[in-house]
Amino acid sequence: MLLGSAEEVSAGDLAGVVALTVLACVPLALTLWAFLDAARRPRWVWALSRHAQVPWMAAVAAGVLLTVLGLGISLWYLLRVRPDLAAVESGRLEGRDRRRGGD
Repeated sequence: MLLGSAEEVSAGDLAGVVALTVLACVPLALTLWAFLDAARRPRWVWALSRHAQVPWMAAVAAGVLLTVLGLGISLWYLLRVRPDLAAVESGRLEGRDRRRGGD
């Protein structure tokens, strides 16, 4: 459809375009959320956790180029790594020790 054409846009066409746009933005939004969350965590949180900040940030950033893989990386960070970091940041270290086998 070109601007100024006589064609009318149906509600179904508009809904389809909106749904496709939202669907395309979900991976980007999750990746951005994961990247910004990883970047804002203090270094001491990363040091006390069993995770390394730079590889996670690099993986999430690289995931922008690989949509399906990037979505998986971002979801893994948000659902598995982020709770560990939040626990360390709030002072709960017992979960970290249990997962490491008591090191």
